[in-house]
Amino acid sequence: MVRALTYGVLIFLSALFIMPFYWTFVTAVKSIPELYQYPPVFWPNALQWENFATAWFKQPFDIYLKNSLIVVVLSTFGQLLSSSLVAFGFARFHFKGRDAIFILLLSTMMIPWDVKMIPLYMEFNMLGWINTLKPLIVPAYFADAFFVFLLRQYIMTVPVEIDEAARMDGANSWQIYWRIHLPLMMPALVLVGTFHFMNAWNDYLGPLIYLNDQSKYTLTLGLSMFKGLHETDITSIAAITVILCIPPLILFFFAQRYIMNGAIGSSVKG
Repeated sequence: MVRALTYGVLIFLSALFIMPFYWTFVTAVKSIPELYQYPPVFWPNALQWENFATAWFKQPFDIYLKNSLIVVVLSTFGQLLSSSLVAFGFARFHFKGRDAIFILLLSTMMIPWDVKMIPLYMEFNMLGWINTLKPLIVPAYFADAFFVFLLRQYIMTVPVEIDEAARMDGANSWQIYWRIHLPLMMPALVLVGTFHFMNAWNDYLGPLIYLNDQSKYTLTLGLSMFKGLHETDITSIAAITVILCIPPLILFFFAQRYIMNGAIGSSVKG
């Protein structure tokens, strides 16, 4: 009885979470009359697959896709490299004030992005980076406090004796980081890469603030072009939203095993 009740609750909650995705897909393949029909149509009479192509070619989404891929790929690479380097330094190097600096780094997570928005805009404006993709890419090369924390925790689960053995064989700090810890950190790196990919792929406020030229827009910003002052193209918004959901779903499908191992490994040792 308890097991049946548990399964019933889980099925109900699963349906509750899946419903928005289902409704978005159904909206994307409805005809215009069905879109405004009352009571709502929960499954269209004929699936309008052409809505996806129509929505894609209404705006230059091929350009938006290229810009999004540039931002996501370059920023993810920078985040993985910088965060892992900083985490390695905090986990393996002993220097005066290390713990205080680490606590200071973690404290920056309490600062909302809204507070930093105007100073960052002024800084990027002085550098001449406004209306370029640089503000969306370059900050990732200076590490993220949360990712540094995750990777540091993972590195600290690796016995120090491995480093000492490598040093006895003539390896320097860079070689220990590159040849030993990076391969061992792979589950945690996949976790960090997935998190950053999701953040960069779905980022809307950043491109909205820094980009002015439509040829520089990312996919999320291009999606907003369907919402006008007097009319909103609901079908196109739903169709592009479905397309936008596909890459994160594929990434999570292939990375879920590493994500679980990385999350567990990062929480073992404090």
